[in-house]
Amino acid sequence: MSHRITLVLAAAALFAVFAGSASAQSFEGRKKCSSCHKSQAESWGDTAHAKAMDSLKPNTKAEAKKKAKLDPKKDYTKDKDCVGCHVDGWGKEGGYTVEDPNKFLTGVGCESCHGPGSKYRGIHRKAGAAFEKSKKTSSRQVLADAGQDFSFEESCNACHLNYKGSPWKGAKEPYTPFTPEVDKKYTFNFDKYVKDAKAMHEHYKLDGVFTGEPKFKYHDEFQANAKVGKKAEVED
Repeated sequence: MSHRITLVLAAAALFAVFAGSASAQSFEGRKKCSSCHKSQAESWGDTAHAKAMDSLKPNTKAEAKKKAKLDPKKDYTKDKDCVGCHVDGWGKEGGYTVEDPNKFLTGVGCESCHGPGSKYRGIHRKAGAAFEKSKKTSSRQVLADAGQDFSFEESCNACHLNYKGSPWKGAKEPYTPFTPEVDKKYTFNFDKYVKDAKAMHEHYKLDGVFTGEPKFKYHDEFQANAKVGKKAEVED
């Protein structure tokens, strides 16, 4: 009898492990995103976010580092107090690690804003195929339920407003040394900078695969002024 109970408990524990794995949101890296969203990926490659890790390398941004009381000759690319705001998925499942760096997670890329892609990327593919075949649209809520982020302001605040005395309530150590007190250019306004294509990426016309709420608050504005890309299905 005790042997049977042991087997039942073991099976239950194993189920819990697999259930936890199934519900986990894992980062995949922008290579998988850009395989479909080529125009967005190419545009992103020219942005400040794409080059975010470069600023941690020695002898780069020397004046800015001196102002922030950092050593401009030091290599900060392995400093765990710094790296998190320069990569995708720091401290999260599948995210960038110093011990095993992934070049497709280096820089502030797709998943830093849109959320870890493991759950919703497949939905994009299936919905896109259905739309191409019969113009069948899909609910945007399905993407949100699967983990796609349609707001992402908090993700931006977590780096740009994470300093002592910040107006953002979530600020906590390790703080960023680049604060408005060091230089006014570090004053962060999400509504302004999310529209800066040099920081984010250009926006492209979407095919209309997904409909309904939630939508990013500037979705309609971006689409009204969007370019025509090589393939544009990413949801803003």
